[in-house]
Amino acid sequence: MPRQVDHVGRRRLIAEAVYHLADERGLEGVTLRDVAARAEVSMGAVQRCFRTKEEMLVFALEYISERIMERVRARLARSPAQSAGTALGHAATEIALLREEHRAEARVWLAFVAQATVSKLLARTLQANYATLQEAFTRLITEAGEDADHAAPLDPQREARTLLALADGLTTHVLIGHLTSQEAHDVLHAHLTGLWEQPVRPLRDH
Repeated sequence: MPRQVDHVGRRRLIAEAVYHLADERGLEGVTLRDVAARAEVSMGAVQRCFRTKEEMLVFALEYISERIMERVRARLARSPAQSAGTALGHAATEIALLREEHRAEARVWLAFVAQATVSKLLARTLQANYATLQEAFTRLITEAGEDADHAAPLDPQREARTLLALADGLTTHVLIGHLTSQEAHDVLHAHLTGLWEQPVRPLRDH
C-alpha cells in the first residue's frame, strides 16, 4: 500500500516554517528552498502543496490569522458571562499583540502587511481579515452601546474602524520601541473607557 500523505498537516508544517523564517529574516528572506529545509521536507513536497511562493505566503498568512483568532475566541470563552464592552476590550488587546510572548507574531504580521502593499493576493487576504474583525467589533460596540447611557448614540461601524486602526498602530509602536507594552495597554484602555463614558454637558444659565 502506498504511504498516505497528510497534505493538510504538511501545509501547516510549511506555514510554521514560513512563520519562523519571516520572524528571523523578514519575508524577503523566505525562499522555497529555505522553507523546505526548515520544514524538513523536499522542495518537491513544497511545490506539490503550493504552486507559487505567493500562494504559500497567502496560506501562511491565513494560518497565522486563524491562530490569533483562535486565541481571541479562547479568551472570550473563558468568561462567557462578561459584558459586550469587556469582550471588546479582551478582543482588541489580543489582536494588538502587545504582550512580550506575542512579539514574534507582531513582527511576522507587520512583515505580511508590508508585503501586501506590493502583492494583490496578500492584500485581498488582509482585507478579508480586517473586514471580519471590523464586523465583530461593530457587533460588540452595538451591544455595549445599548447598555450604556449616552447623550449621543455611537456610530458602531465608525468606532469599530477606529479601534481596529488603533490596535494595529499600537502593534507597530510597541514593536519599534516607541511605546512600552504597558503604555500601549494604557492607551487602548483609555480609548475603550472613553467609548462608554457619559459626555458631560455644560451647564447653561436660564
